[in-house]
Amino acid sequence: MNVNQSAPPVPPFGQPQPIYPGYHQSGYGGQPSSTAPPTSYGAYNGPVPGFQQTPPLGVSRAPPSSGAPPASTAQAPCGQAAYGQFGQGDIQNGPSSSTVPTQRLPGSQPFGSPLAPAVSQPAVLQPYGPPPTSAQVTAQLAGMQISGAMAPAPPPSGLGYGPPTSLASASGSFPNSGPYGSYPQGQAPPVSQAQGHPGVHPSQRSAPPLASSFIPPTSGGPRMPSMTGSLPPGQGFGAPPMSQPNHVSSPPPQALPPGTQMTGPQGPPPPMHSLPQPGYQLQQNGSFGPGRGPQPNYGSPYPGAPTFGSQPAPPQPLPPKRLDPDAIPSPIQVIEDDRNTRGSEPFVTGVRGQVPPLVTTNFLVKDQGNASPRYIRCTSYNIPCTSDMAKQAQVPLAAVIKPLARLPPEEASPYVVDHGESGPLRCNRCKAYMCPFMQFIEGGRRFQCCFCSCINDVPPQYFQHLDHTGRRVDAYDRPELSLGSYEFLATVDYCKNNKFPSPPAFIFMIDVSYNAIRTGLVRLLCEELKSLLDYLPREGGAEESAIHVGFVTYNKVLHFYNVKSSLAQPQMMVVSDVADMFVPLLDGFLVNVNESRAVITSLLDQIPEIFADTRETETVFAPVIQAGMEALKAAECAGKLFLFHTSLPIAEAPGKLKNRDDRKLINTDKEKTLFQPQTGVYQTLAKECVAQGCCVDLFLFPNQYVDVATLSVVPQLTGGSVYKYACFQVENDQERFLSDLRRDVQKVVGFDAVMRVRTSTGIRAVDFFGAFYMSNTTDVELAGLDANKTVTVEFKHDDRLNEESGALLQCALLYTSCAGQRRLRIHNLALNCCTQLADLYRNCETDTLINYMAKFAYRGVLNSPVKTVRDTLITQCAQILACYRKNCASPSSAGQLILPECMKLLPVYLNCVLKSDVLQPGAEVTTDDRAYVRQLVTSMDVAETNVFFYPRLLPLTKSPIESTTEPPAVRASEERLSNGDIYLLENGLNLFLWVGASVQQGVVQSLFNVASFSQIASGLSVLPVLDNPLSKKVRGLIDSLRAQRSRYMKLTVVKQEDKLEVLFKNFLVEDKSLSGGESYVDFLCHMHKEIRQLLS
Repeated sequence: MNVNQSAPPVPPFGQPQPIYPGYHQSGYGGQPSSTAPPTSYGAYNGPVPGFQQTPPLGVSRAPPSSGAPPASTAQAPCGQAAYGQFGQGDIQNGPSSSTVPTQRLPGSQPFGSPLAPAVSQPAVLQPYGPPPTSAQVTAQLAGMQISGAMAPAPPPSGLGYGPPTSLASASGSFPNSGPYGSYPQGQAPPVSQAQGHPGVHPSQRSAPPLASSFIPPTSGGPRMPSMTGSLPPGQGFGAPPMSQPNHVSSPPPQALPPGTQMTGPQGPPPPMHSLPQPGYQLQQNGSFGPGRGPQPNYGSPYPGAPTFGSQPAPPQPLPPKRLDPDAIPSPIQVIEDDRNTRGSEPFVTGVRGQVPPLVTTNFLVKDQGNASPRYIRCTSYNIPCTSDMAKQAQVPLAAVIKPLARLPPEEASPYVVDHGESGPLRCNRCKAYMCPFMQFIEGGRRFQCCFCSCINDVPPQYFQHLDHTGRRVDAYDRPELSLGSYEFLATVDYCKNNKFPSPPAFIFMIDVSYNAIRTGLVRLLCEELKSLLDYLPREGGAEESAIHVGFVTYNKVLHFYNVKSSLAQPQMMVVSDVADMFVPLLDGFLVNVNESRAVITSLLDQIPEIFADTRETETVFAPVIQAGMEALKAAECAGKLFLFHTSLPIAEAPGKLKNRDDRKLINTDKEKTLFQPQTGVYQTLAKECVAQGCCVDLFLFPNQYVDVATLSVVPQLTGGSVYKYACFQVENDQERFLSDLRRDVQKVVGFDAVMRVRTSTGIRAVDFFGAFYMSNTTDVELAGLDANKTVTVEFKHDDRLNEESGALLQCALLYTSCAGQRRLRIHNLALNCCTQLADLYRNCETDTLINYMAKFAYRGVLNSPVKTVRDTLITQCAQILACYRKNCASPSSAGQLILPECMKLLPVYLNCVLKSDVLQPGAEVTTDDRAYVRQLVTSMDVAETNVFFYPRLLPLTKSPIESTTEPPAVRASEERLSNGDIYLLENGLNLFLWVGASVQQGVVQSLFNVASFSQIASGLSVLPVLDNPLSKKVRGLIDSLRAQRSRYMKLTVVKQEDKLEVLFKNFLVEDKSLSGGESYVDFLCHMHKEIRQLLS
């Protein structure tokens, strides 16, 4: 049973890996050196013996194949450290640079040695001491056999070992280890990742107790002869990855046949069992062959080093051991491999149930009948046929839908189909729209609905003959018969009150209280609006926008402005009765920008002056939204309110709030109240706004608590956005605010929208997440919907599905365009159905799964204690992986963590969600910050949640200056930082430039225009514009990162050892967090323990 589609050979999960400063390592050729060797983690495949470090004394391995190593294996001359172009103390991660070629296995070897895939074969179980106790599981997580079709690098042939080196563990050093060094350093239970074969482990032994680690001698130990010998093609030992050039051979090795015992320090003997069929690895769990007997007792070269041999001591609980971070699945490597294998070919959507490339891969889409993954991504593209199977697997079946997603210029926008007065053709029973999956019968006179199987007549004007295959002869001329995504022009039947809508309006509502005036916000905003009004969204080739605009200012009362084009000066009208809001004027409030240009400019000049001396500090909030909504209602149009607000609305009025911020509630059962609105006024108001098609975008400028949880209710339920600029200062925050405002005003929006998701018989949409309102169980109502917003839909079974026919989704969005045109946008997607769990696990997409799980958890905190929500996530993840282990992976020792190939990053990403500010806030995170992030994530797409939870860390001085491509990312961990380098970190909302203390003076001069590191201003937010290649490159990279994200990321320069570094380190998500979040390594151990408990 093949669990994962055999992926084409991709680069090994291991490029030259970082060297950690400060970890002692004896050098090559006897020279002491200050750093540990770069390591390369193989294809997440077999046990991870040694985690790329030199194995213990006495262990010598055969290379994975006979013959010379592949040409790419750079081997350094004996006694010379082969660091490639990276100096000591440098870190190299991600794709190797051009001068250090990535090594691959020769074609004959499907999987290489390190981390060998678990392959099905009669397992020769061998005794290996008592099975580990649960207390020791954390010590053991390391053999991590992640089976996957990633070809790891083979060791250079005849590789000997220089003096063994100590392993740089994540914690800094390894505690002294167990009775026998049965796993080379730091090795825990093998993690296997099924690919090719579902993860069967031949000759699997249960992991020995204390499988975790010992420190091999750092120096002084005798060198052992290396062992070479030929193996059948395609077969290699899961030996410690030795693919890097910096493991230098000893003097010419003597070849030994694979079964012979070596003289010298006795390592574990090579495997004695019969050789497996070609193509499969010998299984190895840290050591080879049968359980090892007593070994000659070599004295330790330094105190505390383990001695191999004598009698194994009884297992004793030791402090938890550390896995080698390089040996566990790396997000960077997975992303890089996907780019290399899938970035060059277009993704053609003609085949049902294809898993698209990752969101981090740049690829072109060719629509041939299924919607582009830019519009819809699913947690799995192969869904279980029965609800029992779905319950067993616990994999949520969900789709993240982004109906108005922007496409790259190379891809065509959806075609608009006009069927005239008859309107789009639909099924009479389920009302699904015509799509490529409908089946025409009886010579084309009727069609059978693919969603409900109802037979419908084809109207005479739509009739067309069928060809010999049963397809209509005009199929390729009609978008709705050949494409996955298209639009229909809606008829008057699809409009409110059966009349076509008017063009929408934008109303700018500006807080003019003391805080807003004092910070310079009002002046800045009015100045910007003068030019910004020229850039209102417009349809296609229209010369000017059809959108009308209006202006309101407010503090405790509201001021409306008449800007009618016939007036010489704008007129102000004040409404002080905020309890019973009304709009004092109709004519002249909402106007065409070009017609009233002079009056509007005059108004924007006057507003800062009128309120310059205000002493009014109190504000209202609900009446402001009420006024905007009433104005749109009076004008009989949909539209958007842009609210600029600074403080908690404490003035007497509907929606008045009190300060309820209380950090003492954190980690109590009442913590959920911090996320809930403190009054029901705003929900009622939001409902009225949605009915009117009034969307609200809120820009907040708080100096203290403003109760974001309550103020964001209306934007959240109307499909709007919230932007927050804490402690706003014009000089520091102007660029970010203006950039966000420009994008927000210019973006294309669909107004007064209703979305419905239809499914074929057997599944139905049961749950929805996002920024919208629902008055019934099926219709998602959005007063506004822009290109960045997603709606996440969960499906459940209500009947058995059929493998033959698969499952279909159709998302239909009815909306009013910026020009006032009523349209229907349709997206169709066909998925496969399976009766084998293995097929489900082979076609999952972890990024989409995490997007769904984060939204599920972030909604959960409204009603449950945060601890309950966290536990639910961990349990669900453990159930998903335990089900895979139980049903898809072949029997193997409980000491192994076996991960499905498509889900090997589930633990690292889930841990990032668990450590996020909403679920585990640090001391500096405010209640408002948590509420803000919670509502933000609710409507994020998959690419945004991917980088938000696992930020990108880019080293800036490693790649050549003339290179125009982005530098390869490194893993988000402090261990990856070299103090001689500069790094950019981005997560879609924040951008940090981290400067190491030992950065070269020339680099500091080129970037910051100062002479030394100490002169760089901490917290700098703008780089000086300098005319040199490095400055241009870094500023260009920052601009390009900002262009990729929907919000402007403000830059913060962080110096090593500076007080701001604490904030920066919060984003290094593979490390332990200050708020108590586990490191990736620890969480993997934790997950393994949970899985074992479920299995036992």
